Amino acid sequence: MNKYFFLCFFSLLSTASVGQDIFDIGSIQTVKLYIDVPNWQNRLNAYKKQGLNKRLPAQLIFNGVTYDSVGIRYKGNSSFFNTKKQDSSKLPFNIKINYTDKTQRLPGNIKRLKLSNVFRDPSFLREVLSYEIAGCYLPTPRANFAKVYVNDTYLGLYNSTESVDETFFKNHLGEGEGSGILFKCDPVWKAQSVADCPDSPKPTLTYLGRDTTCYLNAYEIKSKTGWQELIHLIDTLNNEPAAIEQILDVDQVLWMLAFNNVLVNLDSYTGRLVHNYYLYQDQDGIFHPVIWDLNMSLGGFRFDGTDRALSNEKLQTLSPFIHFKNGNKDRPLISQLLKNSLYRKVYLAHIRTILQEQFSNGHYQKRASEIQTLIDEEVKKDTNKLYNYESFQQNLTTTAMAKTAKIIGITELMEGRVAYLEKHPVFSIPPPTISEVTHQIEEAGIFITAKITNNQNKKGTTEPAYLIYKNETSKGWQKMEMYDDGSHKDYVKGDLIYAATIENLPNTIYYIVAEGERTAALSPEKASHEFYRVGETTTGN
Repeated sequence: MNKYFFLCFFSLLSTASVGQDIFDIGSIQTVKLYIDVPNWQNRLNAYKKQGLNKRLPAQLIFNGVTYDSVGIRYKGNSSFFNTKKQDSSKLPFNIKINYTDKTQRLPGNIKRLKLSNVFRDPSFLREVLSYEIAGCYLPTPRANFAKVYVNDTYLGLYNSTESVDETFFKNHLGEGEGSGILFKCDPVWKAQSVADCPDSPKPTLTYLGRDTTCYLNAYEIKSKTGWQELIHLIDTLNNEPAAIEQILDVDQVLWMLAFNNVLVNLDSYTGRLVHNYYLYQDQDGIFHPVIWDLNMSLGGFRFDGTDRALSNEKLQTLSPFIHFKNGNKDRPLISQLLKNSLYRKVYLAHIRTILQEQFSNGHYQKRASEIQTLIDEEVKKDTNKLYNYESFQQNLTTTAMAKTAKIIGITELMEGRVAYLEKHPVFSIPPPTISEVTHQIEEAGIFITAKITNNQNKKGTTEPAYLIYKNETSKGWQKMEMYDDGSHKDYVKGDLIYAATIENLPNTIYYIVAEGERTAALSPEKASHEFYRVGETTTGN
């Protein structure tokens, strides 16, 4: 269906070879760094402490292939400083492949390797499993595992995660290199307040006025320009939310929020620190969210920003309406968007889809077990791992210790979470049913129909349905209401169906949303990540 749709799950293999996808989940990569710089650890440590992005030159041998003159630096925040405090050598790395040779790439046109040290995750599973699940629903970095050596000393088994850069956006959005605006939404921790600016040091997307300096401590710009565009997005979100679809891919945001909620990913926009995401404005002026840093997904971080550390039970019963019910002004991406009845119903539909496809059927547990089996021997051999092997074995199912922190077991969390969400009153009323989706090209345009049932509210009146469509090369979706009143060519073969006619644009793609009393239904269910394409046979929902 979808040009940009990636397979969610991959068969597990035991070895990696050059020419493979270097982020294949079923393969363990081998990364060997050779650094011919005296006191290189001290120098990299000094750069990190000073907040500098300076690098040291190194040679990289990746899966047996040599890449000269790459640039390395340490990365991360808690994963670096807390690990350094423990005097561990297993520190996280950022490797720039084209540091000296601007044309040098790893297979797949990869310019950077992001190597994480599996901080606060005794299971070793959270980052890789969570990125895989997220990738089923929105543009998401890929992640797998790598054995990392420096000067022939084995540092251990790391997570290797795809960089959010030009290659990523070319693959997912068809963007030309260097054509968009990119912000990493992570604050400058412990930064001093800016005079005459509201005190909001986190990337909450709260409006702070037109002065760029008020946003410098909360957002890191990765493109040459873009501050005014970001401020315009924030202003619109907070002050003119009815116009937000013109500059924000709202459906991708709803998928991200649904993912964060179902997986209790609180080290994110949803949680206390309000960070770990990117915003990218494409060539058409539409901003897209990209989720990031998932090592504490699946309950690894216990702070939602409204209370003390959450107990296991409170993690399991995290409300799908967190920050919305209390109208939290410091979470406008939640509180403002979910005020819109249609957005709220679509958000709940996305929660239901993730729940049913990944968790209610136990699929996540099967995948986690497969990944655990793949890496078991390498975890045993990792003498620098931050937590012991017994915790690795336990944490898929039960709470394990990460030093002094209790990390809830993945199935321990999700079994309770599935039970809670499935019984939640908002999901007690079945959603509408969408079937028999068809399209045909006529002189007046493209005629699209669908059979929609069970879309009445408690008053007995039908809720609306919408056709969401665009030219495939365009980034912004358009919305048109569908009708079943007999006046819009919607009386077909003796049945009253929902119908709409749109302009016959080349390469038209579309999906359908039907509102119910409390939630919505989408066809395809993974829309807008999947969609119908005019010219292909439709199969309904």
